[in-house]
Amino acid sequence: MTGDEYTEMVSGLDRLAVVPDGVLADVVTRDGLCFWAFDRADMPTVGGSGSPDRELAARLCAGCPVIDECLELDFRTAGENTVGVWGALPDTVRRALYPVWLRRRGGETR
Repeated sequence: MTGDEYTEMVSGLDRLAVVPDGVLADVVTRDGLCFWAFDRADMPTVGGSGSPDRELAARLCAGCPVIDECLELDFRTAGENTVGVWGALPDTVRRALYPVWLRRRGGETR
């Protein structure tokens, strides 16, 4: 991905900048497909490591109505320390997007 593509992806989250964290969390947990499609104890794992199957999660996210809200919430709460799948993106992509998001919000990258 290019810097322009990162900027375009992150600019779609600008409308959520004024939404309080608690509201985002409520929306994601209420409407996020991953929160009601599986009982947490039944989530598939990879190699017995206990980590969610990222491919399955990414496919599940494809139809989720709160992908942007989920991604925004992850940037706010985990930032560069993100893991797993949030907003239909793997952690490696979100780590690359985070500094772009942070700059758009007036923050500095480390």
